[in-house]
Amino acid sequence: MGSIIGKIVNKLNEYGKLVMFSHTIFSLAFAAVALLAVSGGRPDPKVVFWAALAFLSARTGANALNRVVDARIDAKNPRTASRQIPKGQIGKKETLVLVTVCFLVMVFSASRLNLLCLLLSPLALFLMTIYSYTKRYTWTCHLVLGITCACAPVGAWLAVTGKFSLIPLFFGAANCLWTAGFDIIYGSQDYEFDKANGLHSIPVQFGVRGGLWISTLFHVAALLCLCIAGVLLYPQFGALYGTGLGIIAVLMVIQHRLVSPDHLENVNIASYSISQITSIVLLVFGTLDVYL
Repeated sequence: MGSIIGKIVNKLNEYGKLVMFSHTIFSLAFAAVALLAVSGGRPDPKVVFWAALAFLSARTGANALNRVVDARIDAKNPRTASRQIPKGQIGKKETLVLVTVCFLVMVFSASRLNLLCLLLSPLALFLMTIYSYTKRYTWTCHLVLGITCACAPVGAWLAVTGKFSLIPLFFGAANCLWTAGFDIIYGSQDYEFDKANGLHSIPVQFGVRGGLWISTLFHVAALLCLCIAGVLLYPQFGALYGTGLGIIAVLMVIQHRLVSPDHLENVNIASYSISQITSIVLLVFGTLDVYL
């Protein structure tokens, strides 16, 4: 019995690595802050449940699909050759079953929220599917990823209201530009591999130096969008939210000081570790300002 449980735990652990579950916080923070803001800190528990289920299932399915689509590329790249599918730890077919289940759960969850969320769910599915192929054709792949992630805060807002509004677009734009920015930093380490294998990215198109500058501009723009969202939500968002943005600005400076075209050894820290802290800061200070 113990060995069976151990195998199950190990399998779940591999699936968690496959879909990078620890990175869920990236868009979850934006979605949670948007949902709390629009509901005045008193969201309907049913809305929270179905919105959270839609978000988690969509993100899990999208990341799993990306691993299947990129399996051959990952196997060729020394940096990614140890991932679960290239190593044979998880099969493509079982991963596609996971993707199918996750996407069905996402659509069902959207149907339990409101008609607009249900009608927009095919668009979200399209974005989550098409992203995995974009780096084969266009250097705008980072922005496509960002737009896909932006569905989280916009979707959270729509889950509560069932109608379009200006404010969630700024949360969405911030999520998009912020994600695209740190994805460019992360992609810089694959510059040589991508260029040699005909893959597209902003670092390949504009060079690593140019890519890092574009990443900086994206992050400045993301911070500006968060500021505008805060102003539009005043007085609900005030000093605490502003303090959080100040901390985020400092984190962004640190993030971009950690890497340079000649020193990419800190790419993982700059792109993922700092971004996880940034997400937590946004979530904590945004939530505090809603309730205090």
